This record gives sequence, structure tokens and C-alpha cells, in this order.
Amino acid sequence: MKLLVAAVACAFAAGAPLVHAQDPSWIVKVGVHSVDPKSDNGALAGGALKSDVGSDVKPTITAEYMFTSAWGIEVLASLPWQHEVKLNGVKAATTKQLPPTVSVQYHFNAGSKVSPFVGLGLNYTTFFSERTTGALAGTRLSLDDSFGLAAHAGLDFRIDEHWLVALDARWIRIGTDARVNGAKVGTVRIDPFAYGFAVGYRF
Repeated sequence: MKLLVAAVACAFAAGAPLVHAQDPSWIVKVGVHSVDPKSDNGALAGGALKSDVGSDVKPTITAEYMFTSAWGIEVLASLPWQHEVKLNGVKAATTKQLPPTVSVQYHFNAGSKVSPFVGLGLNYTTFFSERTTGALAGTRLSLDDSFGLAAHAGLDFRIDEHWLVALDARWIRIGTDARVNGAKVGTVRIDPFAYGFAVGYRF
């Protein structure tokens, strides 16, 4: 993440114009991203059980509508991410989640060879296919859906008028109430960084 921020800062001064962006237009990107939850995910059962949510890597796709050469609205979609949940260091469950996210984004040096961008939006995460094992074996685990803010930053590297390669990082506010056999046992705070790369096409 520090390297990405440094690269964004350097790119503000770089990149002579390569093409002039036409607006309106669309940018579609297909890539691979890792979702890396924060290290401290909270405690359950009145603080007796420390929760730890694992990382996962999946393909992603974004579609961004550029209503000017610099401003756009982006929608993020992906295959379901699967996370392992540990309680006090021991595997207790797995769950899948989908995090569709809509962001308003600003592209610096639009139309240049190197174009940094930043965005802010809203995320909706839905959890499903929860399975229990270990200490939770035989119980029914459910995780409530989550709404939260999402921040996005990255770099577009233009190859030609249509093709580009992107590096990006996204922070998403995700928190879910955990229920075992219908009874709330606490809140799991995930708040992950999602980072990776993608290949894009502008039309």
C-alpha cells in the first residue's frame, strides 16, 4: 500500500498526454485481487473468543462510466470470496461473500500515459454459505449483510487509445453481526484492503 501511494504521488508529475480522452465513454477492467481483512477482527461471546478472518484471492471485473474525461462512476463485481474464520486461533467456520461497490472516481492527468485515480463510494456485502467446524461444529452460523464506505486509489497505465493496465487498492468498511443458532454472539469487524491488478479496455 505504501508503494502504491508513493507511485501515485510520483505520477502526478509524470505522464505527457498520450491520447485525448473522449467523453462520455466506458472503461471495463478484468483482473485479480486479494481481499485482506484487518488483523484484529473483534471478539465474540462476551470477549471469550477472538475472531480472525482469513484472506482470499479471486477474479474481479469493474465497469466505469466516464461522464467527463476525468470523472467517472465505477461498479465493482467479482466471483464470491471465501474466508476462513478462526476463533482463538482454531478454525471454526468458513463463509463466502460478495461485495458489490459503487464509487465516484476522479482521474488525474486524464488522457496521459500514466493516470492516477481516487474514488469514494458505498459497499454492500452479503454473506452466504456459512459452514461450521471445530468449536462451532453442529451449530448454525449466520452473518448479517453489511453497508459501509469504500475508498479506492490506483494507477492506470495506457498502452494505446483503448487498452490499459491498472494497479489499485481499495479499503472497504465491512462489519457483520454473527449469530449462532439465531442468537447474536458479537460483531466481526473485517474492514479489508483489496489490492491487485487488472487489464482494461476503453470504448
